[in-house]
Amino acid sequence: MSRLLNLPVMDAGGDQIGKVRDIVVQNRLKGRPPRVKGLVIELFARRRVFLPMERVHSVDAQQVIISGVVNTRRFERRERERLVVSDLFDKRVVRVGTTTQATIFDVAIISERNRGWALEEVALREGGSRPFGKGHVTIVDWDEVPDFFENSDQETDLLVARLAEMNPADVARELHDMGPERRAAVIDALDDDVVAEALEELPEADQVSVISRLDAERAADILEEMDPDDAADLIAELEPSMAETLLERMEPDEAQDVRTLLTYDAATAGGLMSPEPIILATDATVADALALIRNPDVTPAMAAIAFICRSPLDTPTGRYLGGVHYQRLLREPPSTLAAQVIDNTIAPLQPDYNIAQVSRYFATYDLVCAPVVDAQGRLVGAVTVDDVLDHILPVDWRQAQLREVNDV
Repeated sequence: MSRLLNLPVMDAGGDQIGKVRDIVVQNRLKGRPPRVKGLVIELFARRRVFLPMERVHSVDAQQVIISGVVNTRRFERRERERLVVSDLFDKRVVRVGTTTQATIFDVAIISERNRGWALEEVALREGGSRPFGKGHVTIVDWDEVPDFFENSDQETDLLVARLAEMNPADVARELHDMGPERRAAVIDALDDDVVAEALEELPEADQVSVISRLDAERAADILEEMDPDDAADLIAELEPSMAETLLERMEPDEAQDVRTLLTYDAATAGGLMSPEPIILATDATVADALALIRNPDVTPAMAAIAFICRSPLDTPTGRYLGGVHYQRLLREPPSTLAAQVIDNTIAPLQPDYNIAQVSRYFATYDLVCAPVVDAQGRLVGAVTVDDVLDHILPVDWRQAQLREVNDV
C-alpha cells in the first residue's frame, strides 16, 4: 500500500485526475481476508472521493489507470469500513502466537479471480520502541495479526459480510424480515450495488421505506446503481418533492435516463424498457460484440441480443438496423461483421405498446430481450422478459413469495 500512496490516478484518455490517498477495506466472513472496496482519491481541488476497485483498470509502479467517470461526491467513511493508512498504519498489535508487540508498517493487497481485491499480507515492525529506532520488519499473512475490526459490532460485521455474498433475492428476504433499526444499520454498512440489487427484489412499500430513511446523497448513489427502469418505478412511488431532490443529486446521465422513462406509462414498452442495451456500430465485428456481451455488469437477459444501429450509439440512437443473437455470434468467426448475421425476423416493439401486447410479443417470438424503436426508427431501449413478468404477475407477488419462503 505504501507504494500506491500518492501515485497519480489517470483516466482512460491519459489525463491525471488526482492521487491515491488511502484504501477502503471491509471485513468478510471468518477465514476470508478483508475485501478491498476501493480507493480514496484526492482530486486537484483537494476534494477526496471514493473510487470502487471494479473501476481500476491497471496498477503499476508509476500510475493507477481507471475506467469510466469519477463520482465527485466527497468521500465519507461508512460504518464497518476501515481505511488502511488512517486506521491500520502504525497500529500496535500482538502477533498471534507471540507476546511481542509490533506495529503495522504496511499491508499488501492482491487481485482475486472475481475482479475483486483483498488484503493479503501485513508488514510488522517488531521492537523499535526506542525513539527513532527502526526495528525489524516481518511480513506475515493477514490472519496472523488481531482482527482489524476489533472495535466494531462483530455480529453486524458478520451479517453484512454474509449478505454481500448472497443472491439479491435472498438479501431482500433478509432485509424484509429485519426490524427498522436493524435494517437501517445493515443497509448503512452494505455497498451501494448490493443494496440496489436487493431493492429491486423488494415490494414497493419496502423500497420506499428504505430510500426514505436514507440521506439524499446515499439514496441518489443507490438509485444510480439500480437498473434505470427499476429506479424509475421506485422514484414514481415517492413524494414529488423527494423524487425531484433525488434526481437532482444523481449524476446527470443517470438522472436523464430515469426522467426519460418517467415520461412513459409504467405498463407500456417504454416504461418497461432499459435505455442501456448492448448497441453496436455498423462496422463492429463478432469479436467486438462478444466483448460487450462478456461484461459482467450486463444481465444475462440483456446480453442475449446485441442491437446494430447507425450513429449515434447512445439511446435514442441513429437508425435501428436489427438485432444479433449471442448464440449466432458464438458460431461465427471473430472477424466477421456482426451486421452480416442480423436476424431480420425480429419486429421491434413500439414504446406505446401496452403490457398485453408486449407479453404476447415475447410469447410469439420466444425471446428474452426485445428492441424498442420509436416512430423515427431510432432504438430507444430494450425490454427483457423479467421486466414483463414483474408486471403480469399479481401485484403482491413479491410479498407472497417472501411469506412462502419464510413458511418453508
